[in-house]
Amino acid sequence: MSSPKRALYALVVGAIGIVYGDIGTSVLYAFKEIFAIGHVAVTPDNVFGLLSLLFWTLTIIVSVKYVVLILRADNRGEGGMVAMLALASRAVQDKPRLRQGLLAIGIFGTALFYGDGVITPAISVLSAVEGLELITPHSRHWVLPITVVVITALFAIQKHGTAGIGKFFGPIMVLWFATIGALGLVEILHSPQILHSLDPRYALNFVLARPLLSFIVLSALILCVTGAEALYADMGHFGRRPIRVAWFSLVMPALTLNYFGQGALLLRNPQAAENPFYLLAPSWLLAPMVILATLATIIASQALISGAFSITKQVIQLGYLPRLRVVHTSADQVGQVYMPAVNWSLYVAILLAVGTFKTSGALAAAYGIAVCGLMFITTVLTYFVVRYHWKLPFVLCVAVTGVFLLVDLAFLSSATLKIIHGGWFPILIALLLFMAMQTWRRGQEVLRHTQAGLAVDLEPLIASIFVHPPARVPGTAVFLASNPAKAPAAFLHNLKHNKVLHEQNVFVTVHYHEVPWVPEEKRAHMRSLGNDCWQISLHYGFKDDPDVPRDLAAIETRDFGLDPMETSYFLGRDQIVATRTPGGMAPWRRQLFAQMHRNASAMSDFLKLPGNAVVELGAKIDV
Repeated sequence: MSSPKRALYALVVGAIGIVYGDIGTSVLYAFKEIFAIGHVAVTPDNVFGLLSLLFWTLTIIVSVKYVVLILRADNRGEGGMVAMLALASRAVQDKPRLRQGLLAIGIFGTALFYGDGVITPAISVLSAVEGLELITPHSRHWVLPITVVVITALFAIQKHGTAGIGKFFGPIMVLWFATIGALGLVEILHSPQILHSLDPRYALNFVLARPLLSFIVLSALILCVTGAEALYADMGHFGRRPIRVAWFSLVMPALTLNYFGQGALLLRNPQAAENPFYLLAPSWLLAPMVILATLATIIASQALISGAFSITKQVIQLGYLPRLRVVHTSADQVGQVYMPAVNWSLYVAILLAVGTFKTSGALAAAYGIAVCGLMFITTVLTYFVVRYHWKLPFVLCVAVTGVFLLVDLAFLSSATLKIIHGGWFPILIALLLFMAMQTWRRGQEVLRHTQAGLAVDLEPLIASIFVHPPARVPGTAVFLASNPAKAPAAFLHNLKHNKVLHEQNVFVTVHYHEVPWVPEEKRAHMRSLGNDCWQISLHYGFKDDPDVPRDLAAIETRDFGLDPMETSYFLGRDQIVATRTPGGMAPWRRQLFAQMHRNASAMSDFLKLPGNAVVELGAKIDV
């Protein structure tokens, strides 16, 4: 095998292991829930009609919308809700009000990801472990404890990273897809007439004959495409082509064979609707299938957890969440991170979901609405990308995205029927997170405005200082400044209390941009303020890893250079006090912002400043 083919093969296997875990394990519960949600009678007409609906849902939403269209909307090679949001907002940056609206919609979509992310591991692992009930009915009372143990073990190992076990994800998922495809094929051979469901007229006839039931069933039908967002979100890791090759060569055929196999089984045995996935397997294969399904759901959950870490880091750098502690779990791969706060918050929320709903059937009622909301928001943002970034004609943009928008609206409308039956759970999580994100963003704006009113212009201050300069001491002082035009509070405090200036004074402002990466050659911009004082701007994308000492050390000029042993970093550590003064934010939001600010991780950790060279000088600020 030639080197390019070998590289493509490795990426395809990797994509199968990471990208398709969620959608690949939906065969455990999706077809079962389609019959359960509307108490649909298991008749041949219903089986043909519903299976046809399922197949064409997979085809239109995943194959056409995501694989063909959405994967083209990359942000410098990166995908996902944050990348799409950044692309859409930059495309309409000359329309401020529209841009603000899109940012709010996109951030709510990001919050929905977490709501979806809580349900996915819970329903996937529960569905897999419930297979034990078919081996022996006495195992029913062990399903919940085993599920909790599996989820606990999964979250406990996160701090060690997944580099060691990640190499097994691809082969295990390849085995999973091959197995579920083979099980489906065997059943299809017993009842080949099930292949008639490929004809879309069966889906159309079912909808026309039972419009109300069809509308209700849509909220369960969406379960077959859960995880479709991962195709786009992981594009930066694997590339567009490997994801497409993996889908069309293995994943889509395996899913189709398994779903059609489940349909063929119901033609032979309508009672199998209780759990058609596991009943496809012969009795001697049940125990191995439970083990393989559990491994597959663990891998699907792992991909989601890793995605949560990555998205949280991106949202922080876009300014919608406070800094959180980030631990790099791999020396070789920058993207492998662990965030303790996110990890254990997800863990608690997932255990709450498992404890509240107790069965995969009950969780299925809570599932779907977050998925539908995410898909709807992705379609909305896609319109603005194709219209204002790609600059396609208006009619063509409406034609391309309008069809998908109608499909998304149909599924979303149906999913709202499940709000009172459990759909409130992921929506509540999303609303709480959205409120926190918007509060942090607004609080930062109010804080910057307050600080600007108290700050002194930097350049006039430097000029006045050197009229009668204070004593100068050896070494370099680096002052972090949020506003490059204003003197940092830490600089003023240092002058006031220590009454000295270092030989070299550097004022650094860190900027985050709505692009995934900023090239190293464009990372730093520098200008002299005179008297060995320098102003430096460091630029990062939302997927870059900020490292101020590294990037300052990379700057070498005839007059400027840093000696790490002679450099001190001065930071402002403000204490936020929530007040009841009018304007800005509501009192409860001020209190929330102040609490979030207190709990934010240290800026020195986030910017990788050496702990033994950091000096923090703070003050109280009323907001």
